[in-house]
Amino acid sequence: MDSLHDVPSPSSLSGLSRTELEALLIELFGEIAALKQTNGELREEVARLKGLKGRPDIKPSGMDKGTEPSKPTTREKRRGRGKVTPRVNVEERVLKATIPQGSVFKGHEPFLVQDLTISVSATCYQRERWVTPDGRTILAPLPEGINGHFGPELRRFVLMHYHQGQSTLPRLVTLLRSFGVSISKRQAQRLLTEKHDDFLAEARDVLRAGLETAAFVSVDDTGARHAGKNGFCTQIGNDWFTWVGTR
Repeated sequence: MDSLHDVPSPSSLSGLSRTELEALLIELFGEIAALKQTNGELREEVARLKGLKGRPDIKPSGMDKGTEPSKPTTREKRRGRGKVTPRVNVEERVLKATIPQGSVFKGHEPFLVQDLTISVSATCYQRERWVTPDGRTILAPLPEGINGHFGPELRRFVLMHYHQGQSTLPRLVTLLRSFGVSISKRQAQRLLTEKHDDFLAEARDVLRAGLETAAFVSVDDTGARHAGKNGFCTQIGNDWFTWVGTR
């Protein structure tokens, strides 16, 4: 506190050079830090005398170390990536090489590449319309699986990304529009809440076929809220199929 009395008055600070001002500021910052430390120690002492708990000793969480990969020791053997097995049919293409005359063919060296193709298609069905002699109108039926102005694959995509991918409705609409799909937020909402009879029937067929053919199944229940009421969610399946229902 004694050094603060030596601080020049504001009227005399204008006569100091930049170097002298910087030195004065450094000195004052040091005094302030010392006062803060002393004040903290006095607060802890007062709390101790009153029988209160002092400041908790919070240790580093170690997150900075957790983000760094652990260095393998000399005894540890580095684990390989393992064999990549695609879950789709693999198309084989033979690549030709430019070779000089006299070269000997030694077979092929495989190089597996996985890729993703996302495309949007739009089909305008020209439905024949007939009027019978008795005045009835006959309209050509739509292809099987068409239920509304969005196809079954697009509906599957919306349901999968919303429920399984936990994507929000605005982000899902933005994603579909970036692909080229003309869709509004209200239309996407209807895809999530309406006309699910085909999917429910497919899920029941999967469960029925799985129970008829599986050598074993696993069953698990967990609490869940549905339609504003307490219920539970049941999972039935094995390595070949999975069925989930909320009741």
